[in-house]
Amino acid sequence: MNFLVTGATGFIGRNLVDSLLAGGHSVNYLARARHREFDSRAAFHCWNTGENPPLNSVPRMDAIIHLAGEPVAQRWNSAVKQRIHNSRVEGTRKLVAGIGGLKHKPAVLVSASAIGYYGDRGEEVLTETSSKGTGFLADLCADWEREATKARDFGLRVVSVRIGAVLGRGGGALPRMAKPFRFGLGGKLGTGRQWVSWVHLNDLVRLLTFAAQTEEISGPLNGTSPEPVTNAVFTAALGRAVHRPAPWTMPKFAMKLAMGELAEFLFDSARVLPEATEKAGFSFQHSELNETLRSLL
Repeated sequence: MNFLVTGATGFIGRNLVDSLLAGGHSVNYLARARHREFDSRAAFHCWNTGENPPLNSVPRMDAIIHLAGEPVAQRWNSAVKQRIHNSRVEGTRKLVAGIGGLKHKPAVLVSASAIGYYGDRGEEVLTETSSKGTGFLADLCADWEREATKARDFGLRVVSVRIGAVLGRGGGALPRMAKPFRFGLGGKLGTGRQWVSWVHLNDLVRLLTFAAQTEEISGPLNGTSPEPVTNAVFTAALGRAVHRPAPWTMPKFAMKLAMGELAEFLFDSARVLPEATEKAGFSFQHSELNETLRSLL
């Protein structure tokens, strides 16, 4: 297949491009700058998400996988939140408008979203049919998905992959989480009863490709392991993986001092199951947390 990937120089995107090339696919990518370490077979096209994407310069595409967006994991203020919103919502709007202007349109748009869609839901089991939650991230994800869905007006199949905490080497959430644990400073957040829905990077890359290739799939898919765990279980497993105790408790007020409003999201509970994902025929290769952390750390 001929793929176009946006946000290809990010943590997920880099691994996706490598996987697609290894699978014999053709890859073009939109990014702000060329990635020097990419295989030369991946063709670069410059796109600042504040501008219209240069889709007419890209050879005919079968599928677009859209990952571009301002990082969420940073200290929030009104300006940062606006940048996050614009990069995802306005960026997706511009991408879909560009698709509409193509003479030969791709068959499918696979667009990233996030489990922030569900908000803070305590013990509730959440699947792809669960309602939207409340808060900045829930509203952001709903707006983001709505813009992607507009590609259906141009005849595309649209899949929104709601991504959980991505665990992998070389980026994502895991290195930042593991660092204090290596110094014996790790521990649970608050009560530790909040649910953590995670996914191995390799499974996520496989899922994005699976969604693009499987013609029967449309709508939202949860990109999370079928075995979410509580924060207390997660932190204990992380301590074991780095061979350090994790006895501490981090209160919310301390996290808010360090990270501002973002700390509220870190204390949210989202017990997400990939029900539609598995019904579509996707099989997770990394569903057990202890094994996953041992292999990565």
